[in-house]
Formats: sequence, C-alpha cells, structure tokens
Amino acid sequence: MATEVKVPELPESVSEATVGEWQKNVGDSVERDENLIDLETDKVVLETPSPDDGVITEIRASSGDTVHAGDVLAVVDSEARAADSGSKPDAGDSSQSSESSADTRQSETAGEATSSSGDRSDVASPAARKILNEGGVETNQVDGTGREGRITKDDANQAVADRGRGSSQAPLSQDTPSGAPDTRSTASAGKSEAKAEQSAFEISGGERNEQRVPMTRIRKRIAERLLDASQNTAMLTTFNELDMSAVMAVRNRYKEQFQKEKEVKLGFMSFFVTAAVEALKRYPGVNASIDGDDIVYHGYYDIGLAVSSPRGLLVPILRDADALSFAQIESGIQDFGQRAQEGKIGIDELTGGTFTITNGGIFGSYLSTPIINPPQAAILGMHATRERAVVVDGEIQVRPIMMLALSYDHRLIDGRDAVLFLRTIKEQLEDPARLLLQI
Repeated sequence: MATEVKVPELPESVSEATVGEWQKNVGDSVERDENLIDLETDKVVLETPSPDDGVITEIRASSGDTVHAGDVLAVVDSEARAADSGSKPDAGDSSQSSESSADTRQSETAGEATSSSGDRSDVASPAARKILNEGGVETNQVDGTGREGRITKDDANQAVADRGRGSSQAPLSQDTPSGAPDTRSTASAGKSEAKAEQSAFEISGGERNEQRVPMTRIRKRIAERLLDASQNTAMLTTFNELDMSAVMAVRNRYKEQFQKEKEVKLGFMSFFVTAAVEALKRYPGVNASIDGDDIVYHGYYDIGLAVSSPRGLLVPILRDADALSFAQIESGIQDFGQRAQEGKIGIDELTGGTFTITNGGIFGSYLSTPIINPPQAAILGMHATRERAVVVDGEIQVRPIMMLALSYDHRLIDGRDAVLFLRTIKEQLEDPARLLLQI
C-alpha cells in the first residue's frame, strides 16, 4: 500500500519551509518513524518521519524547494521490495510505479542528468545532479563522499567550484564555531548550507573568484530581526568591568562536589543568570517591553540564552529562571547546547523571553555591543576573562577581569537604571554570597 509523506503542520507564525537534503533515495527501504528529510523554517528544523515500513517509490520535492503544510514530499510503499544497492532506481525511475505529474517531472530531470553526466547519475542525489548539470560537470568526474559513494550536494558544489577556478585545490578549511562534526544528523540541512556559504570565500592561485549562494532561512530571519532592532529601537550600550576572582574561587572549590552530587558541571552561566534575575527584580523596566503605546511589565523571568548552532545563532528560553536552582540552570544550558547542535530546539522554546544573555567570550571576544532581541528591552553581553593589572585597596594587583556590556532600549530604560542594573550584577558576582542572601 502506498502512503504519502506530507509536510507536517507548521508551527504558528511559520507559513512555509525549505526542503533540506534527503536522507534516503528512491528505491531505499525505510522504517516507520525513520527521518527522511529535514525541513528548514526561519526558526527551527523539522524532521519528517516515514509513516510506515516500506520502500520509497517517489520523491516529489527536491532539496531547496519551498513547501507548505500538507504538500506531498514522497511516497512510501509498504508492499514494495528495496532494489539491489547496485541498481537502485533514482528519482527519474519513479515513473515505473506511478504516472503522476510529479513523476513525469522527475523522469525528465533524471533523463537530462543522464544525458549530460554519463552512466553515473544513479550515484548522485537529485540536488547534486542539478548542480552538476548547471555547472557542466559530469558525475564520473566527481568522487562521492556520501553513503555508498553517493555524490552529495556538497560534493557537487565543490566540483563546480573546482571547475570554475581550473584546479582541484580544496577549499579553505574552517570549522564551525561549535566544532560540530560533519555527520548526518537532524542538522544536516543547515550544515550543507553553511558549507555552501563558506565556499563563497575560497581562495586559490591569486584568482579573484566569486560564488553567489542564497541566504538560508534562519540567516534571513536573523538579518530581519537585527535590522528591525537597529531601526526601531533607541539602542544604547553601557559597560562595566567585573572582577571574576570570587566567582572563579567558588567554582573551583565546589565544582567536583557539585558535579558528583548534581550530575552536571558547574559553569559560570548559572551565576550570571541568577545575578541577572535579581537585578531584573530590582529594575523591572529592564524586564519589560513596549507594545504599541503601552509598556508591558512582566511578572516572570524568562531568560534567553544565545547558543551557537550549525544553522546560526539560536536563543532558546530558560523559563521561570527565578525558580531554578544552579543545577537546574546548568542542566537547562547543557540541554540547549546539545540539542542546538542536533537541530532539535523546538519553535516554542525560541519564542517569548523577557531578557537575553549572550557570551561572546567563548570565542575570545574582549568587548562588543550586543544587539537587543525585540521586543525585549535589553541584552547582557559577557566577554572573555583576561588577567589585567588593577588597583585594589591602593595596590596594583593582577586580577581576572571580564568586560560586561548592557545594550538597552532608551525609549523604555533610562540611563540611570541601565547603569545601576549592570552595577547590581557586578556587585553580586564580585561577592557571590549576595546571590544567596539576595542583597
């Protein structure tokens, strides 16, 4: 029995999605609930599982296509048998099992690929064949790095780029900030697009090469939000220095016992989240937002934590942070970091939030002016801790110093409150006993 694989219901405020790279091909056997394709929205990646055990007999959407809820992506036949790996049918062979218009289109595409790429079209994904055709490269000239030697979209992009510059030199290598491995995962679509973007900056033999690649959906969304923040807020940034000596001493003293008893590592972020919550309680305007001509004061503390992922920057929300212990905060942060790499952060976890903390220090940033995440009114920026000579009680001492930055919407927050808010965080972290006593 043939079953259609459809685009699932999309989250609220999301109208369409982009098809990523297929994990399976026509003729492959699949298991029920096995992920077939990742759909990228402007906020999250959605998995599309197989509805039944069987064999993929049709693929009706190619990588890069825009789809909507309910659109048919593929067909799985629970009664069909998988073809031998040496003679798998490709997207163009789906006409043998169906006479739909989508099959006809795929047959034509596959035929074009075969005529221009020799007898190896069956080892290239549909997206890869399209890239190779447009770039004038035959499949028998490309070494596939995918499963069973299959030519992936990345292989095709690389081959076309090599042909364009007349050499086989590999692209300039650059790991993602997260250090995520290049493996098939639920974030594969984002990784492929990140590599395509990177290829635009390849350098070879002194030639002035260029390559135009489309923005990913999440990059477009990031660009829109940043532009909105710069154009529609009166953003200002205030700075202060933080002596990390006391926090580092507490952490070093208790980190082993903490990990043993709580089963999670003790990091610095839990200190900053706790300090930020206390400061927000004292200065509620920093925890507020503007809605038209109204100011909305939030009686809860949902803290957004900026997380790097293969698809770009995500800001999952730590709900009701005022009610969480250090261990619960650290567990939440660890969970966000892991699932961000796997592309499993849900859209509901990215919406809302009353205040955001971002840590550029993990990449070595000494000082920056973070951009507000609308409709929030402020964002705290952490930076790298460096040893510096400072004056303490009239003497010069070497202390670990971190620069703190608070960007805020001056329409809502006065400079006095912004400065005192940041000073409150500084005072609590330089004397961690204040976090316990809430003074």
